[in-house]
Amino acid sequence: MSSSSNKYGMRRSGGQHGDVFTSPEVVSYMLDLVGYTSGKDLSTIKILEPSCGEGEFVIEIVRRLRDSSQRYGFDFGKTLLDNVYAYDIDEKKIDICKARLAKDGIAVSLDANIRYADFLTQQIPDVDVVIGNPPYIRYEQIPQDQLSGYKQLFHTFYYRADLYILFFEKTLRNLRPGGRHCFICSNRWLKNEYGKKLRAWIAQSFRLETILSLEKAPDAFQEEVLAYPAITLISKASPAASFTFEELTSIHQLNNIEGKKLPSPQTADWSGVFNTISSDDTLLTIEEMGFMIGIGVATGADSIFITKDLPERVEKELLLPALNARDMSGNRLQWSGKYLLNPYKPNGELISLDDYPMAADYLLSHREALQKRHVARKNPGKWYKTIDRIVPSLKDTPKVLLPDISGNQLIFVDEGKYYPQHNLYYITGGSVRQLQLLSAMLMSDYVKNQLLSITNCMNGGYPRWQSQYLRKLLMPDINTIEEDFANRLLTAYQRFDLNGLNETVDTIVSRPRQKSPRKHVPVQQLEFDFAM
Repeated sequence: MSSSSNKYGMRRSGGQHGDVFTSPEVVSYMLDLVGYTSGKDLSTIKILEPSCGEGEFVIEIVRRLRDSSQRYGFDFGKTLLDNVYAYDIDEKKIDICKARLAKDGIAVSLDANIRYADFLTQQIPDVDVVIGNPPYIRYEQIPQDQLSGYKQLFHTFYYRADLYILFFEKTLRNLRPGGRHCFICSNRWLKNEYGKKLRAWIAQSFRLETILSLEKAPDAFQEEVLAYPAITLISKASPAASFTFEELTSIHQLNNIEGKKLPSPQTADWSGVFNTISSDDTLLTIEEMGFMIGIGVATGADSIFITKDLPERVEKELLLPALNARDMSGNRLQWSGKYLLNPYKPNGELISLDDYPMAADYLLSHREALQKRHVARKNPGKWYKTIDRIVPSLKDTPKVLLPDISGNQLIFVDEGKYYPQHNLYYITGGSVRQLQLLSAMLMSDYVKNQLLSITNCMNGGYPRWQSQYLRKLLMPDINTIEEDFANRLLTAYQRFDLNGLNETVDTIVSRPRQKSPRKHVPVQQLEFDFAM
């Protein structure tokens, strides 16, 4: 190893040069996040990995480029040499990286663009994509002879900054307009004093797109790491009004990220950006309290399956009163009189039309239209099925009803009269009293402010009550609310007394609480097993 290989110093978690190896799942996700995928033409995209180590990112980059060249017919070898750049301070690791690429069938010489060098002092090309895991080296561990030089080169090298701050600045300066920058590194720059100048520069000159906290995800790296990591996605574009934030407990959640929409910071002070409500471990989600969240039935042909005249057209045992979001407006619940035609037996099988002559005549009169639906084209013999299976017991089940988009302040509880349609979300799993308490909590400013922070509002500022957002809401366990407060909350709910409701919820939230047991319901049990 060359004597210059110690330029970056050492760190206890990462050995020489503060390098730690990123999990393949994270590598793949980050490349997907920046749009460097083999399903698109990558021939013109210049990509840079500034601290490549043994090649965790580079190898996947090259594989994707090769797959793209096969798909789109461009010269893989030439494009690789022209558009892929990687550097590392450790000569031995560069050699390992090249050897791994050779083992992977890459026969071209890569000396020109996969280089042993101090990236921070090199001239580098402008690129479309920057990706990687910069070295984790604290200020105290940077060799003294390098500090003065770095301070002259980098305006964000402030206070006692970690070395990765310099990698941010260097790579962001060489990002082309519209380019994307994605690092996984310590999250301390987001909060600490030494990240102040970098935060201010990003807030003013770039677009912060995504922050994914991996602080509670121990599997982000292939070894135990002391630093608290986060993935950040930044674009060379004008600042936007909001960015996506998510806190993960495992990298397996990367495949199903929904994220909160938080206001983008405009200054160096990012302290108020992140919602810290989740730090209160006495708060529970709706599902952790034992409730279940579902969405109403999609038929694929509502004008046929849901009408007012069905009682005159089909057998009554096939009908269910259908409730639509439009039935709940002006803080009133007023059923339109429409019925849902249920073409299923209690065991979930389709009925035989031979057993229901009236339904047979009705459905056959609409056969042409029903057969055009995707669900029918997939199953021609079952041309009269609905997209979702219908479970009649849902009608009789008490449930909270939540329109997808609601301008109402009142949240209704159906005691067991109606079957919800696809523009209604519902919550089941408790008594009418419990569901009313939950509804009161959902109506409170305390919960609605959470909803507004994680969902895009529609015209008029109305939030969206979708299951993906409902599952994120946190509140005190309604099953453990003291009787006096529960009665006050119910009274305010039943009287539609929003001021009294909010005062009661605020009091409940502020009182000391014991941690409640979590009764999480597996996702596959939700929505009454309607999936078909």
